[in-house]
Amino acid sequence: MVQAYILIQTEVGRAAAVAKAIAAIPGVALAEDVTGPYDCIARVEAETVDELGKLVIAKIQEVEGITRTLTCTVVHV
Repeated sequence: MVQAYILIQTEVGRAAAVAKAIAAIPGVALAEDVTGPYDCIARVEAETVDELGKLVIAKIQEVEGITRTLTCTVVHV
């Protein structure tokens, strides 16, 4: 299982709506709107790195109101 945090920037005033839309996507464990340089943070899970990439590109980045994402893959050392 591959896990990652997706840091998301949105259009002004869209953070709550974006977080709600992302939370409904299969593979998203948690999505919340936050303060700081990013507007939303999502915790996602996928079986492989390729599936993680498809989740981010084909599902999350397609949500209306998102302007930029940054994927931070969880590592277990």
